[in-house]
Amino acid sequence: QVQLVESGGGLVQAGGSLRLSCAASGSIFSINRMGWYRQAPGKQRDLVASITNGGSTNYADSVKGRFTISRDNAENTVYLQMNSLKPEDTAVYYCNAVQSMRWYWGRGTQVTVSS
Repeated sequence: QVQLVESGGGLVQAGGSLRLSCAASGSIFSINRMGWYRQAPGKQRDLVASITNGGSTNYADSVKGRFTISRDNAENTVYLQMNSLKPEDTAVYYCNAVQSMRWYWGRGTQVTVSS
């Protein structure tokens, strides 16, 4: 089992920045990929960004150029730096880890961007 704990959400004005963190613990051996998803009220949960063990990254088109995902393997932590935030970025952000085809989720952290 893998446990994921997110932190760093909050309320920010449009144009501002936030940094989300996700700490992984438990059986973290062979986690292939970690990432962030978000879910706004009444909408499905969508990928925001992901990063593999090798450092390859993938971003949703809507956040390219504004968000940066990074990973500290020594600390088993993944980060999401969010700049130039927009009201449409408002959502609950969930950390995700994929290990041998098993998916794990954190409880989520709320990000609210005011206009």
